[in-house]
Amino acid sequence: MKDTKTRKLCFAGIFCAVAVVGSLFYIPVFGSKCVPVQHMVNILCAVILGPFYGVAVAFCASVIRNLLGIGSLMAFPGSMIGALLCGIAYWKTKNIPLTLIAEVFGTAVLGGLCAYPIAIFFMGMQAGEIAFYAYVVPFLISTAGGAILSGILLGALRKTGVLAKV
Repeated sequence: MKDTKTRKLCFAGIFCAVAVVGSLFYIPVFGSKCVPVQHMVNILCAVILGPFYGVAVAFCASVIRNLLGIGSLMAFPGSMIGALLCGIAYWKTKNIPLTLIAEVFGTAVLGGLCAYPIAIFFMGMQAGEIAFYAYVVPFLISTAGGAILSGILLGALRKTGVLAKV
């Protein structure tokens, strides 16, 4: 039991580091930073660790990115809601394509809509007015890229048998 918890904690730390370092590499889309590595990490956490570790990794990575000045407050709703939804989807169904779709829906639609009140509260009304329309599309592009990356990676891990061992 303790070995499993230690292993999960080690994986979570590695995934958090990958998400933070991966956020240095972003794609600018409509004035937003699209970071597909964070979404890839969310899906890998969902499959390997489960939904609650996935949310914890997304939260820790968002905090570290904000403390380092390489993230924004909008990292919290998108990454955490996406991690929770894809984690629950994989936990309940063990279906990887459904997990990928859950990450995209959770991050782009739900996370993008949740960015609206956060932008109003922390950044003022003008940013909030833009956020309602401006975050869903960039979140969608970012999470779709991460879902494609993780789908390829999970397919390779499954084909080689590594996924079953982890």
